[in-house]
Amino acid sequence: MSTPATDPITDSTDRVVSHALSLGLFETVNEAEPKNAPGHGLSCAVWVDRIGFIRSSGLASGSARLVFNVRVYSNINAAPDEAIDPALLRAVDRLFGAYAGDFTLGGLVRQVDLLGAHGVPLEAVAGYLLVEGGEYRVMTIVLPLIVNDLWLEAA
Repeated sequence: MSTPATDPITDSTDRVVSHALSLGLFETVNEAEPKNAPGHGLSCAVWVDRIGFIRSSGLASGSARLVFNVRVYSNINAAPDEAIDPALLRAVDRLFGAYAGDFTLGGLVRQVDLLGAHGVPLEAVAGYLLVEGGEYRVMTIVLPLIVNDLWLEAA
């Protein structure tokens, strides 16, 4: 079996990160869940949460559901307090627009599973998170991607 010219998982990760960077909203965009405090302004982190086979066309290759977490962070001590949630919501809105507008991530994936045809749809969940002694208001986006023909199946 030959080695593919691209790595769909790594390439998809790079594309998700580039969407966040292109918005110009974030002080930092990490390619992993941070172990250290993300910063004082808006920050973003991207990492793969789940990978699994999906039912597909039944050909000799397996298609996958690749689920990313895209987390937007704001320090809860950012001023003014009442600006924190609106800033997070604007960032999530812009990210959702980027995913809906680039439905195949430039042809890397079959689709962003906006409506959840193969599981949980594109969604964001708000919460709080303690990281390295700092507390952050966060919105975690569940970004499901469907990738065709990721693995060859045995004959």
